[in-house]
Amino acid sequence: MDPRVADAVWKAIEGHLPARPPDMHPLGCHRLRISDRDCFEGILARLVTGCSWDVAARLCRASETTLRARRTEWLTAGVFDKLVEEAIAGYDKIIGLDLSEVAVDGSLHKAPCGGEGTGPNPTDRAKIGWKWSVATDLLGIPIGWVIDGANRHDSILLEPTLQAVAARGLLLDVETLHLDRGYDSALTTERCHSLGVTDIVCAKKKRSAKKKHKGEARPKKPLTLGLRWPVERTNSWFSNFGQLRRNTDRFSTQRLGQIALAVALILTVKLVKWAKRWTD
Repeated sequence: MDPRVADAVWKAIEGHLPARPPDMHPLGCHRLRISDRDCFEGILARLVTGCSWDVAARLCRASETTLRARRTEWLTAGVFDKLVEEAIAGYDKIIGLDLSEVAVDGSLHKAPCGGEGTGPNPTDRAKIGWKWSVATDLLGIPIGWVIDGANRHDSILLEPTLQAVAARGLLLDVETLHLDRGYDSALTTERCHSLGVTDIVCAKKKRSAKKKHKGEARPKKPLTLGLRWPVERTNSWFSNFGQLRRNTDRFSTQRLGQIALAVALILTVKLVKWAKRWTD
């Protein structure tokens, strides 16, 4: 990761941290309080690599208990939520969101420790897992997301995902919504229309009524409708974060905080590349 990305994200986080006297230990003893920057480095290392809290603590000066406590403190203060809103607004102002083509899709991942918002993964021999559902613009920029257990069907998460987009004031600008075959139903159409999205494209494949017999020519591969590669690529970006790929937290608020930080990092990378386009 470009050091400028981590520095930029830290500066944004620093402006949202709860007020506290500098270098003061919460118990008032002689030991100085571990700096927020060191804790940020540990939280970032855990998110990117997927390591345990113990290993993340060894990569910075903080202890495992301190990292957990600081993470909880920041979640309670809404630091990560404010960070991601600032990142999306900054990207929209500098580069601009393209909401002409929006795609929604879900992605299943492991959650070996179980906990809130998890369930049996139907694609992984019913092992405990979790799922995120994300909406992206034409270039794959996340604009809304929700999480649930791995056993939750994608179509059920469509409406809350679009409501997350609406909460940011972006849903009215969506022109076309692209979905895969799992969403193709009259109920999905009804839910989208109730939210003001009328142009819906569900990926469908034409199936031949005749079966192929031995010796016959192979039929042409049917065309797949829809523009869904941006959201598939975004799911790949999320999966590059080790803690999202194999999540060991036990509460939904903790996972949402991780996704918010991951989105902020992704958008910051985009903005740094945009700033370097004239110098490279």
